[in-house]
Amino acid sequence: MTKYETKIFEIVASSRNHMTAEQVFRELQKTYPTVVLATVYNNLNKLWAAGRIRKVSQEGMPDRYDRMERHDHLVCRKCGKLMDVNLADLTEQIQRQIDIPILAYDLKLIYLCEECREKLEKERKTP
Repeated sequence: MTKYETKIFEIVASSRNHMTAEQVFRELQKTYPTVVLATVYNNLNKLWAAGRIRKVSQEGMPDRYDRMERHDHLVCRKCGKLMDVNLADLTEQIQRQIDIPILAYDLKLIYLCEECREKLEKERKTP
């Protein structure tokens, strides 16, 4: 691995914030001030393709990157807030229901976060 790839992997693997490429870029600049954003995108894609990090995609939002540790996500439908949730591993149950070997699954539970629910309630109460 290159020095950039190694450092980017460390940044993503140690974060619990589901960082965007731009956030990874800003963090990487602290160690490598001359790095360019294209380098970050290229290395994130390389790490994702190699199965070393997860890419969490949501329509209308920038991709976010996450550690490979087994967990699922709660995603706010309105603001895109992303939170980890640790549910039981469903691999065996899924495997029994379909007759095709699966490598992994990525479960995203869509909800409305507390802030968005409060805004929605205020909007409903306002004439």
